[in-house]
Amino acid sequence: MDQHDLDSIREGIARRDAGAEDETERPRRRGLRRALIAIGVIVLLVVGSATAFVAYLGYTVNDNVTQENLLPEKRTPIEAPDGTPVKETGTGTNYLVIGADTRPGDAGRSDVIVLVHVPADGETIQMIHFPRDLYVSIPGHGKNKINAAYAFGREPLLVETMEQLLKVRIHHVAKTNFDGFKKMTDAVGGVRVYAEEASNGSGNGGPIVIKKGWNTLNGEQALGFVRERYTLSEGDISRGRRQLAFIKALFLKATAPETITNPLKIAKFTDAATGNLVLDQTLTVGMMRDQALALRNIRSGDIVFATAPFTGYGTSPEGASIDVVDTKGMADLGEALRTDTMDDYGDVFVTP
Repeated sequence: MDQHDLDSIREGIARRDAGAEDETERPRRRGLRRALIAIGVIVLLVVGSATAFVAYLGYTVNDNVTQENLLPEKRTPIEAPDGTPVKETGTGTNYLVIGADTRPGDAGRSDVIVLVHVPADGETIQMIHFPRDLYVSIPGHGKNKINAAYAFGREPLLVETMEQLLKVRIHHVAKTNFDGFKKMTDAVGGVRVYAEEASNGSGNGGPIVIKKGWNTLNGEQALGFVRERYTLSEGDISRGRRQLAFIKALFLKATAPETITNPLKIAKFTDAATGNLVLDQTLTVGMMRDQALALRNIRSGDIVFATAPFTGYGTSPEGASIDVVDTKGMADLGEALRTDTMDDYGDVFVTP
């Protein structure tokens, strides 16, 4: 990245903050926006890599990102509760983000299951965490924990399970692993994230102590922050909220002026964000660019998240601990997604 590129980025930031609309600057601004290809819609990884595209769109991202058949080959018809077919495209766009903990013994299970809904107006990003112990019907496998769908049939079966649970269409899928959290955090020089409760854990570098309130974390600490669940009051539910809080914190740091105007940070973050990123077979760079442009005015308060509705904890017939689905709440959530009325979906979203 040469000085001219840096000057262009700084000018773009200044114009955004000041709200300038000078006609003579529009060609340059459009050029910069084409470079800022954000996938903020599908989680920290994709949103973060978007900022990094400023310098590396030409080769790093295309070389790193892998595309696989993450969507079902044959889409099962979906009917709304009233019996009417659900359109393939629906209203707004739904992205399923899957994350796996790569520690020994955890292979084959999805530890992060987040549905990201981007409304048609592009004014918000709504993230919904689905606890991995949520007890649901898995097509062809009876009832089990939702992350068992991933173990039985990988991403396509998890997509189908989610679609039948919510009665909505999942349009795109992205997956990564926890190691990316650590690398991206270090690439931007650490993140500041809010913890709802304190915890004590451990990492490769020793004890990881998280205090209640704001914490500034390096990569190893961030990894401990998003992994911890045993010492938290609601186990995986609390961990899910932590993961979403971290996603937001990383997004804000990755898109901050001190990051996007620093060539070294951009280079490191691009590689970290895309090195383990896999996208579905239909999600193209052009589509990512179009979504990024639609979300260019997103700010901190526009990114909200919630936990999928459940009524409490129980035990499966096999004796496993489970989270019991709130049937009515899930139906209401599906209706809000289908009709693009998530802003009216109760007071469940928070903006940490």
